[in-house]
Amino acid sequence: MPVIGFDRVAGLAPVAVGLAPGSPVTGPAAGGAHTHDFLVLCYAHRADGRLVIDGRRWTVTDGDLFVIAPGQVVSFLDPIETTVTDGWAVWFPTDVVRPGRSGAYASWRSHPLLLPFAHGTDRAQRLRVPPSDRAGWVERFVSLDTELRARRDGHQEAALAHLTLLLVAAARLPAGVADQLRSAEEPLLAAVFDIIERRYHEPISLADVAAELALTAGHLTTVVRRRTGRTVQQWLAQRRMQQARLLLSDTDLTVATISRRSGYPDVSYFIKRFRVEHGVTPSQWRHATPGTS
Repeated sequence: MPVIGFDRVAGLAPVAVGLAPGSPVTGPAAGGAHTHDFLVLCYAHRADGRLVIDGRRWTVTDGDLFVIAPGQVVSFLDPIETTVTDGWAVWFPTDVVRPGRSGAYASWRSHPLLLPFAHGTDRAQRLRVPPSDRAGWVERFVSLDTELRARRDGHQEAALAHLTLLLVAAARLPAGVADQLRSAEEPLLAAVFDIIERRYHEPISLADVAAELALTAGHLTTVVRRRTGRTVQQWLAQRRMQQARLLLSDTDLTVATISRRSGYPDVSYFIKRFRVEHGVTPSQWRHATPGTS
């Protein structure tokens, strides 16, 4: 099995980018079954074809963003030059998205489809870029490519900053988490995130989620933690905090009202949990957010 390796070069940023088709990870040499020792984001701006990742078939269409982990076997069922007729790929070692190495890690750890990659888990995912955002995605790849080609002073830091923007943009793609998990043949996880999205504003517990799925709390905890790296309670808390941040930034609702709408009936507990998560109180967060008072 051909293995494509990432060539680290002293003085250069540990990231590479290229057009698809044509790049080392999407060109003719990659047309047969192969694997690689780095993480790949492949954005299909214009596409119509099929590929296989670790034995699972995927149909590639306009706006697909594939995240492929190291060691996964990739092959194309249709000619690679017609599968992705216009797109980009960026590839880099997984330690680039580990704690302390990238500002994107915080965004990836809050996304159930991307968290496994921050932990080095080998599972491919497909995200969808909305039509209104696709031109912006192309611009991000072009900016990274321009920086890497120019190699001006500070290009390493600048290139990693551009990569961070790409990764954060991936983490910000419209949630639709349950539907995407369903399409990734993860029906149980999809059901869990359906319940979280539908009931996060209620004071629900792990037992409530497990009961709705007719499972024991222990079994549900084991499955979700093994497949996502987090527990149901952690994902529930993450969704509640996401809603709290949104309301703090975009409304003038009181902290008590935001607490209730985010699933925390006890405002004191909400403030405590918010401070543990963010290092500041909800009020301090609001005052530090541009455009809010």
